[in-house]
Amino acid sequence: MPKFPASLMLVLLVCLPGPAGAADMIADGAFAKGQDGFWAAGGVVLSREHGKLCADVEAGGEPWDRLLGVNDLEFTPGTSYRLTMALEAKEQHSFPILVQRNAEPWTAQANFTAEAKAGKTTFATVFKATEAEPAQIVLQLGGAEKPWRLCLDTVALNEAKPDEIAAATRDVVRALPALVNQTGYFLDGPKRATIISDATGPLAFKLEDASGAVVGEGTAAPAGFDETVGADTQIADFSAFATAGEGYRLIVGDTKSYPFSIGHDIYGQLRVDALSWFYPQRSGIAIRGDIAGSAYARPAGHLQESPNRGDNDVTCLTGEAAAKLYGKDWTCDYTLDVSGGWYDAGDQGKYVVNGGIAVSQLLGTFERGLVYGKGASPVMSDSLSRIPENGNGVPDILDEARWELEFLMKMMVPDGQPLAGMVHHKVHDTKWTGVPMLPHLDPELRALHRPSTAATLNLAAAAAQGARLFAPYDAAFSQQLLAAAQKAWLAAAANPVLYAPDSDGHQGGGDYGDTDITDETYWAAAELYVTTGEARYLTALKSSPHWAGPVFPATGAFDWRSVAGLGRLDLALYGDKLPEEDKAMIRASVVAAAKNFIGLQKKEPFGHIYRPAGNRYDWGSNQVILQNMIVISAGYDLTGERPFLDGVRESMDYILGRNAMNMSYVTGYGSVFAQNQHSRWYAHQADASLPHPPVGSLAGGPNSSLVDDVARARLKGCRPQTCYVDDIMSWGTNEITINWNAPLVYIASFLADAR
Repeated sequence: MPKFPASLMLVLLVCLPGPAGAADMIADGAFAKGQDGFWAAGGVVLSREHGKLCADVEAGGEPWDRLLGVNDLEFTPGTSYRLTMALEAKEQHSFPILVQRNAEPWTAQANFTAEAKAGKTTFATVFKATEAEPAQIVLQLGGAEKPWRLCLDTVALNEAKPDEIAAATRDVVRALPALVNQTGYFLDGPKRATIISDATGPLAFKLEDASGAVVGEGTAAPAGFDETVGADTQIADFSAFATAGEGYRLIVGDTKSYPFSIGHDIYGQLRVDALSWFYPQRSGIAIRGDIAGSAYARPAGHLQESPNRGDNDVTCLTGEAAAKLYGKDWTCDYTLDVSGGWYDAGDQGKYVVNGGIAVSQLLGTFERGLVYGKGASPVMSDSLSRIPENGNGVPDILDEARWELEFLMKMMVPDGQPLAGMVHHKVHDTKWTGVPMLPHLDPELRALHRPSTAATLNLAAAAAQGARLFAPYDAAFSQQLLAAAQKAWLAAAANPVLYAPDSDGHQGGGDYGDTDITDETYWAAAELYVTTGEARYLTALKSSPHWAGPVFPATGAFDWRSVAGLGRLDLALYGDKLPEEDKAMIRASVVAAAKNFIGLQKKEPFGHIYRPAGNRYDWGSNQVILQNMIVISAGYDLTGERPFLDGVRESMDYILGRNAMNMSYVTGYGSVFAQNQHSRWYAHQADASLPHPPVGSLAGGPNSSLVDDVARARLKGCRPQTCYVDDIMSWGTNEITINWNAPLVYIASFLADAR
């Protein structure tokens, strides 16, 4: 039986009334007739005594090494069930309970954490079934320091009644302990936790160190009802505590938070891991196990080696698919070598508009460290991340960016062809592949899609930005980038309304459609102006509707579709060539936007900078939060005002555990973290021989739009902040993408450097 870690998703213990008796789904759940079907394995010995089932458990092992379970349960997908049981032990023990498939691949439908205390307790919960395959309930009892005994009684499993479902939904978040940044807090920064409680008055809390000694205490402040979680909240502020250490916990009543650290260096390693994430995402190169880790070693993908059809010699989409999307007025009779670059997300497509913003934010991380880190930032190092180019004399972050920049330039239409200088919107399979699917095993035909104005301007912006940053390290490459940027700028001006069509996702890849390119034009002009100082680009900037107007909406500062904010930030941070009056105006607008975000943050019980319209959480909500944080970080860089730094620090708490899921959305960080993000090759949940996503992978996060089957089955009626499930097939809530990890690199680097 495979090993399943506990707490992969938020399905919490709910203290409902005790069971009324045995249910049809559990035979002899009262253990009165000796006809129950429970089994034990791995150092667990069962006995049936006086109407109880008792398990004597050996010491040691992992939780999954000592098992107690019952098989052959048949559920109806989409139906909610109520599981209850009485527990009896001599001392306190916490252990996972899983509802999972009876056989390989042991797919988990739900998992919980139960707690047995001295004497008798009742465990009760409600969960929603997700598949019809025969299932089992398994108690994972291993890991104790000494042998122990657990007895069960009155085990029942019924279809849940409407009032039980409603009660469970209400109580899910109320069962949480204090919600903390599970990675840690800065010694001199804000230290706050969120408490979800119906208490009418302020709650007392204590701070405990790793030895269990109480080292601080205080009283939480009520923060009001939060519509995104459907509960009242309080905030525990322990910012005054300033003793470095590991293993701190907040205690509220009889619950303890997950442990966290307090210190000076909280995000240095995250900067390394989030950046190193891009290497195993590379296309067209074998991934070395001695660099990425043995679990992530794989052959090069899409290099024309069977069964791949490859990216070395790709032609344009043809036939009925092309005619349906583009009509009969577009085709091409050339092929391009578009090998290299990064796979965009959990699939193996490569999209220029996503690549453009992602590589730009890696370049921005470097430029921010260069200018505002006063040359001392580790982003200047050529041994920062885990890549083959270590020690080549070029900063690692630029080496990683180059891998994508070279691909983006390969996507340009060659001279002498119609639309020369324009950039193909994307390249991907002509049919969707399933999960799992390693890149080198992908058998589908690859095709180039028609150039778009948005993709062309993305290249212009990113290449212009790269040109100025590569100049000290590789003058020839810098000139190549600048020439490509200027060529793309002119081509986009000649083809200003060539938009990507909507295929409804039926062509083996995402659409990334965008019918407003005024923001891409502004961004490209900004980068070209910062790099060259040429008046024609300033003229284009001043003629843009984004020149003096607001470009940072409260719902999200920017993303791949709306990039005017990127241009505004780089003009503010690096636009030294601007006339003084224009420079002052641009910088003032960024500082004003940062102050506005800080104002919004003060209203948030979870401390994050995000409150979209109607309280709905957007697709990729975690990266939206990070982008908003980048605006505030720019406010700090421009002014040095401490509230901006503290605002970024506190907003990061949400990403790393101070949220209604009580989990970190970054793999490998915190006590409980996302680790089943949607991917075709980091697919351990689907194939135990494959790895989980690498450490430093950011999950997309809660998404109110339930767009995938898993989310629709498990999250119906979810409160916005809880519309998330750590499941490989929930691509709407749990995908990984290059343009989500890039802002994570930026913010981790900013927080590691800023003091």
